[in-house]
Amino acid sequence: MEIKINPKYPSVTDLRKRAKVKMPKFAFEYLDGGCNEDINLDKNRSDLQKIELTPQYLSKFDKSDMRTELFGKTYDAPFGISPVGLQGLMWPNAPEILAKAAFDHNVPFILSTVTTSSIERIAEITEGKSWFQLYHPTDEKVKIDLLNRAAYAGTDVLVILADVPTFGYRPRDVRNGLAMPPSMSVKNILEVFTKPDWAIQTLIHGQPAFRTMEAYMPKGLNLKKLGEFMDTTFSGRLNEDRIAAIRDQWKGNLVIKGVVSESDTQKAIALGIDGIIVSNHGGRQLDAGQSSIVPMTLLAQKYKDQIKIMVDSGLRGGPDIARAMASGADFTFMGRSFMYGVGALGKEGGNHTISLMKREFQQVMEQVCCEKVQDLHHFIVK
Repeated sequence: MEIKINPKYPSVTDLRKRAKVKMPKFAFEYLDGGCNEDINLDKNRSDLQKIELTPQYLSKFDKSDMRTELFGKTYDAPFGISPVGLQGLMWPNAPEILAKAAFDHNVPFILSTVTTSSIERIAEITEGKSWFQLYHPTDEKVKIDLLNRAAYAGTDVLVILADVPTFGYRPRDVRNGLAMPPSMSVKNILEVFTKPDWAIQTLIHGQPAFRTMEAYMPKGLNLKKLGEFMDTTFSGRLNEDRIAAIRDQWKGNLVIKGVVSESDTQKAIALGIDGIIVSNHGGRQLDAGQSSIVPMTLLAQKYKDQIKIMVDSGLRGGPDIARAMASGADFTFMGRSFMYGVGALGKEGGNHTISLMKREFQQVMEQVCCEKVQDLHHFIVK
């Protein structure tokens, strides 16, 4: 797809600033924040920025090719869109906007179980070429049905979530009433009136809801009952038995998101998992934990020949994609950057942000004189 960038917003920083203006405060802070004191949120960025590449200007160079193979499919660039919960709360219709843009640009989009569009709708938009992240249900029948729905929809890759055994403590969300059930305080309602674009789009697309989960919800749930339903329906804590049961049912590629340790990586390999996404949930779960890039680098060095190793958390743009790929990642994912894009530019935000990522990453490859993505590791400063 042709790369088109709105010159008013030539960086993710510009998109973030604009999104902050257009989104209600409670929605922006839900997107932007980490947990506790935001230490791991900041560490994700600072540890990535320490990675340096060295150009080889006098080497033979023709042109750079961003295309990257993953699980037998060739994508146009080595990045995709991470699963994000409650996307439609942050910007109305966000998951559909981003899924369409990802499909048009031939990069993967991962749908979260707890976002605001359904498996079937995203499959329709992407012609079945999307990924699905399963937030593990406590009810075996619900789990089996979700997996069957994903398979029937043609889902390319199933991702199971490991890094939310308990919800992170997020002071911003507590102040803003964004627990389950959510609270629309007078302050939040007044904030909505100052964001007319967000309010109008919400009226057009309807109140955000957990569309994938609607089939399992009793009718007529009020907010309190909805919160109770979600609390009793999901168990984020995985174990080897649960993973093995999913591996037995799911015949396609299976990925675990949130792996950061050698022991969990070894278990994933033993269970026949096809890939891991090294992630700390965007710094939103464990403030005392490591950044995502540090364990990813170690795991890639030891296990890359046994399992696909991907990474998210902290990556914001093309230079970060290059840093991660040079550090050994097979692929990268980002969440916030794309949501900033949609928050800033609405229905144009997906295409703009993916185009921006491609342009930035292409420039880095050309600058260091790297022709193929898989060769970026030759350009890292050790």
